[in-house]
Amino acid sequence: MNLKLNAYIGLVWLFTISGILGIISSASAWFLALTPLHLTLNFLIVILCLKGNPYEVFKAISIPLILGFTSEVLGVNFDLIYGSYTYGENLGLKIFGVPIVICLNWCLLTIVSADVAKMIVQNKGLRILIGALLMMFLDMVIEVSAPRFDFWVFKDGIVPLQNYIAWFIVANIAHWWYQSFSIDTNSKISCHIMICMFVFFSIFLIL
Repeated sequence: MNLKLNAYIGLVWLFTISGILGIISSASAWFLALTPLHLTLNFLIVILCLKGNPYEVFKAISIPLILGFTSEVLGVNFDLIYGSYTYGENLGLKIFGVPIVICLNWCLLTIVSADVAKMIVQNKGLRILIGALLMMFLDMVIEVSAPRFDFWVFKDGIVPLQNYIAWFIVANIAHWWYQSFSIDTNSKISCHIMICMFVFFSIFLIL
């Protein structure tokens, strides 16, 4: 198991480092187009590291999945929840204007931030709060590069405070549901994925 886990961790860092180098190279458009693949592979790695009843796992991630998709559809089509914004082309296939990979990303972020929160504190209420804060802080970092990468763009290029408040509230609900289940996850792989995400987007704050 350690060998498999180390292989997964190696892949996560390989995706991250190659993505950074690729985006700052002359082949940036090609690497950015691979973003959906990168996020999907991270999601699959996390799912493969989960243990327990598959039905329980499905129930645990169902609300982050549905909640993420529904809130994004309302945001993109009716300027509700997060503000007025539209998705670009580098996140792949869309349904009602929302890239499918965004739904997977809501699940991925909920799982890994819950694991990191669990490493910090055992109290469920505090774990939910910390997990939601981690997701909101990551969104704050991503927002700087999102228009540049053709991920999404807000009206007039200004990210409203409403977006971050909504992220925090929606993330709290997602965590409240997910953490109500006793899902046996792998905190080590989750920690590496969370660090990689922060590293990846933080680097582009200065590049």
